[in-house]
Amino acid sequence: MALQVFTAVTGAAWESELVGALDREDHGVTVVRRCVDVGDLLAAATTGTGQAVLLSAELRRLDGAAVARLTAAGVAVVGLVEPGDTRATERLRQWGVGRVLSADADPETIARALREAVTGERPAGHEVGDPRAALPVLGLPAEEQDRPAGRGRVVAVWGPTGAPGRTTVAVGLADEAARLDVATLLVDADVYGGVVAQVLGLLDESPGVVAAARQASAGTLDLAALTRLAWAVTPRLRVLTGLARADRWPELRPQGVEVVLEEARRLAALTVVDCGFAVEEDEELSFDTAAPRRNGATLAVLAAADEVLCVSGADPVALQRTVRALGELRDVLPDVEPAVVVNQVRRGPVPGDPQREITAALERFAGREVRAFLPADRRSTDAALAGGRTLAEVAPGSPLRTGLRALAAELAGVPASTGRRGRRRA
Repeated sequence: MALQVFTAVTGAAWESELVGALDREDHGVTVVRRCVDVGDLLAAATTGTGQAVLLSAELRRLDGAAVARLTAAGVAVVGLVEPGDTRATERLRQWGVGRVLSADADPETIARALREAVTGERPAGHEVGDPRAALPVLGLPAEEQDRPAGRGRVVAVWGPTGAPGRTTVAVGLADEAARLDVATLLVDADVYGGVVAQVLGLLDESPGVVAAARQASAGTLDLAALTRLAWAVTPRLRVLTGLARADRWPELRPQGVEVVLEEARRLAALTVVDCGFAVEEDEELSFDTAAPRRNGATLAVLAAADEVLCVSGADPVALQRTVRALGELRDVLPDVEPAVVVNQVRRGPVPGDPQREITAALERFAGREVRAFLPADRRSTDAALAGGRTLAEVAPGSPLRTGLRALAAELAGVPASTGRRGRRRA
């Protein structure tokens, strides 16, 4: 049976000739509809009459959200670009188009790419290469040019509702990793109101993560752009600030967040992301069509992260919330295996030895071991918050700071005793 294909390459001088050459019996492809714009293409995708679409990067109003909707509708996407147009290639790849071909490819090659896209086979070697590997690192400070080669790691700091200390842990881990001489990026992706900028004393009313996600959706986010959007707090620590106003959550689209994290891997050896607490997908129960997902950004971060830390409080109420949250996460993202970090550990709320009792409770009710225990140190955290500074700056001998440093070293894969003291830039 012939592969049913949509095309959306209007405006290209070679469109008519391509469609005519492609829609032949010997290629095993049938063009069932030639779409004139994104709206027409999305409407056609919902009919279930096509298995794949061949589109060009110049299609008006095409963005990452449109590509995601096509994929969700079960339509495989193959992109076409003008020969040598590396910017268009990069834009399509940022939008999630896995197969991008040059427009001068022969019809049989294009037909084969369409079939591979539908079946999920590996590319046959005729694709345009990823141009980002050859792009110069524009606008990157000289002290950051020596960052380790390869893909950086992404660590998501997540946890249940009830203020278990997610932001405190995320900021502490990022700061300590930077002090261990690891190029680090801290991202505030809490869609319920990020406070990383306030915690660090950054007077920023324009959320950097939204600007980065917006550029990602437009296909214009690159390493230089991400570098400009992230605050340089110390020579080794950059911060992408978050939503100061929770009502701006629709601006943080999951597809854009995924691209931001991919660029973050190129910018920093370690990216620490402060997430929101909720992972429910209630939108699917309320709408028959694609709808904005408030928790979509959180789910995108958790799915993309190399490691997820579930931050729990150390009292019975917090532990119960943690057990429930771990169960909810398992239902939504069964492949994600979070590591539990118990914060604010102290004697009193839990009878007996807190660490032993908490370990036993989490193993029994959640089937999880505890990765790390972080002691309560209210005096030091209050001093840091009041001054808009980090624990290392206001209380270098704090036991909480010691615990965060050890965990940061473990996550970054470096010894905890090395590093240099970072200085805040004026």
